[in-house]
Amino acid sequence: MRKAGGSHGARFVAIASLLLLVVLAFVDASVIHRQKREFVIPDWIEIVDEPVQAENSKTIQRAVRVRDAKVTYDGAQVWRVRSSEGQKDLLSNVTTDFQDTGLPSLWTRNDTTVDVMVRLEEIPRLSRYLKQKDLEYQVVIEDLQKAIDEENPSLSEQEMEELEGRKGHRMEWSSYHRLEDIHGYMDYLAETFPDVCSVVSIGNSVEGRPLKVIRISNGKANAPALWIDGGIHAREWISPAAVTYIINHLVENSEDLEADYYILPVANPDGYEYTFTRDRLWRKNRKRSVGSPCTGVDLNRNFGYRWGGLGTSKDPCREIYAGSGPFSEPETNAIRYFFEASAANFKAYLTFHSYGQYILYPWGYDKRVPPDYADLEMVGKQVAAAIKKAGGANSVYTVGNSATTLYAASGGSDDWAKAILKIKYAYTIELRDTGKYGFVLPARYITPTAKEALAAVMVVTEACKSL
Repeated sequence: MRKAGGSHGARFVAIASLLLLVVLAFVDASVIHRQKREFVIPDWIEIVDEPVQAENSKTIQRAVRVRDAKVTYDGAQVWRVRSSEGQKDLLSNVTTDFQDTGLPSLWTRNDTTVDVMVRLEEIPRLSRYLKQKDLEYQVVIEDLQKAIDEENPSLSEQEMEELEGRKGHRMEWSSYHRLEDIHGYMDYLAETFPDVCSVVSIGNSVEGRPLKVIRISNGKANAPALWIDGGIHAREWISPAAVTYIINHLVENSEDLEADYYILPVANPDGYEYTFTRDRLWRKNRKRSVGSPCTGVDLNRNFGYRWGGLGTSKDPCREIYAGSGPFSEPETNAIRYFFEASAANFKAYLTFHSYGQYILYPWGYDKRVPPDYADLEMVGKQVAAAIKKAGGANSVYTVGNSATTLYAASGGSDDWAKAILKIKYAYTIELRDTGKYGFVLPARYITPTAKEALAAVMVVTEACKSL
């Protein structure tokens, strides 16, 4: 990490250079005796609107900033660190060290294994460290950048235009799509099937992108309602892909609906877009932290139940930074206000993540369970059984309490939904895979994984109907 002074100095030089270029561009060509050229803003410079201080002022303020360079993972690997029966406490302590330092990047963990992303320059040091601790590891992803490059063979512009001309939208499930395509698809459904679908923006992200929720209902009276969201962690691309697949299925089979669905496919739109343009493995939102060089809040640590407890950090540079307070972020606040204003009869709260293949129920803040955990366990096992039949791969999903099955994480959305909203069936579902690809799941697995997610929704819907 560069020192703050060096970063500020570089920015000053860049901005000063830009201003000089602007001046030169507008000087009359006859004065400097050369042909006048159109000034083009370099790609590494971004022009942004800054808030106007005066309340009634109509003046638009402009500022310049240097764009973040695109992050690459050349030489980086993903390792799985294993512990033996007598090393569980040791692995837990090592994992805490990883979280405290932020190096290497923690991907996922349970009682016996932890997956970490190791950059090229960190490999010798981490190898020595693990050897000193007598912990074994295996390389799961040999070349992370190669895996990223091969993950999403997207359609050509011509293919996308042909798709839009034929279908009226650009969504399909052989590739991962940008936010524009997802929102465009939702708007298309609302316009084409107004009796079944409606779309509303429940708020805006830090950078001003809408948080679009689609309601799918055939208008049956007293129908139970289910909330479904995806993409709260930006790098988990399979989550919005699976959720949009669910939307497609529900709309195509709307005459059979016996529940109402409120679906937010991308709960972290800024972070999601950032994973396409700058850093494929970005996790948090894009909130700029005051007094810190680091950016972003983990939105799934920012909900207002047991906020700031186990499994969170107060350091803005950590991936599990919980924010400055509960609901400090516009994205989580928008979800809270939506539920406060809604009159829907919510019986389930499903939030899709990746990876690991888990069906998790509260509590996440500590190794405790709610009074009705037996009901959650029973329906969770029914979900796991349905998933095993659905995707064509006999996928095994582990069912259990979040903190016990994986790790403690306070301020999660499912804990908040269960404790504060009193929603019966609150689950976090970690989709494929179990680590071969991790967050970089190739696009060819979208449809089979999405079928598993859909199976989960159908089972929970049946459970809601009996309440």
